[in-house]
Amino acid sequence: MKAGRWWLMVAILLVAVNLRPAMAAFGPLLDLIQHSTGLDATGAGLLTTLPVFLMGLGALLSQSLRQKLGEVNGVTLGVVLIMLACAARGYWGSALAMLTSAAVVGVGVALVQALLPGLIKEHFGAATGRMMGLYTTGIMGGAAVAAASAARLNETLGWQHTLALWALPALLALIVWITASAQRQQPAVIQTQQAPQFWRYSRAWSLMLFFGIGTGVYTLILAWLPPFYVELGQSRQLAGDLLAGLTLTEVMAGMIVSGVVGKYHDRRPLLFTALGCTLAGLAVMIVAPISLAFVAMVLLGLGVGALFPLSLILAMDHWDDPRFSGDLAAFVQGGGYMIASLMPFLAGWVKREFTHLSWAWIGVFVAVFFITLLTARFSPASYRKAFSG
Repeated sequence: MKAGRWWLMVAILLVAVNLRPAMAAFGPLLDLIQHSTGLDATGAGLLTTLPVFLMGLGALLSQSLRQKLGEVNGVTLGVVLIMLACAARGYWGSALAMLTSAAVVGVGVALVQALLPGLIKEHFGAATGRMMGLYTTGIMGGAAVAAASAARLNETLGWQHTLALWALPALLALIVWITASAQRQQPAVIQTQQAPQFWRYSRAWSLMLFFGIGTGVYTLILAWLPPFYVELGQSRQLAGDLLAGLTLTEVMAGMIVSGVVGKYHDRRPLLFTALGCTLAGLAVMIVAPISLAFVAMVLLGLGVGALFPLSLILAMDHWDDPRFSGDLAAFVQGGGYMIASLMPFLAGWVKREFTHLSWAWIGVFVAVFFITLLTARFSPASYRKAFSG
């Protein structure tokens, strides 16, 4: 691998690591944040819902963002916004501040996620599936570290400075990204077709729904798994450790996907495996959340950790052209993140109305079962037919 390409890969991974900690660190500290800011359960759900919704909106605007900013400048701006939002949390700790910083984080992550997939396909070609696996593994790895460290750092730094600390890795990612971007060679991309209007095709909507529900499980876990265990009488530190263990398992699943995805032209066997693990993990969360907590974390980590990269890879499989592939991924992520953003908010409503979160896990189980049935339609032979005519 050429030095410039290797350096770009490192930069992408560092950027990816910073795309979830600003949200993942909330979960283990949520009761403290609510007590300090006065946010109720619905408002607390907004701390995850708001950035995820904006991530979706940014993805839908990716073509305009690429034209106005370019991929490199857009990603740079996104990392800067994440860094500033995290830093601001150390000095501004009201409910309005938390919601505002969550929105700024959402815009920053939206810029990165809208523009990086197309750039990855341009520079990594046949290795796109493997690189997307590494990229999504970086995303989940950042979430794992944030979840594992939040409760412990809170003991010495307090919750505000614990959240603000994530400005430092964002600064590191920014420096490496700018350096790598200056060294990269721009591939020659010849675009002979007009970009499809993806909203006209049922396959695009199916891919969006698939990604949205799969990612919704991830965002629900990120926001509400620690509070769920705290309300079951477990310590805040143990709840954070469970989330960290789950996200570390997600990292392992992402690495496995990165290693084996190239061997499966038909992604469905991998998708069915990931969905089966997710359903089993949710079933354990419903039936025996305390006695089988470890089993639930492993199953959910393996399932959700594999499902996230696979759903993006599946979308990008439908086009060879990097621009069209990136645009389809952006469309899928756009509506998908908007769907996913509803889950933490609805879970907050469920908690407020029913005082516990068990019904939220049941609802998500039904949704995942539905997309498991949908998966049968995603054969490689259907890719080109899905967007013909």
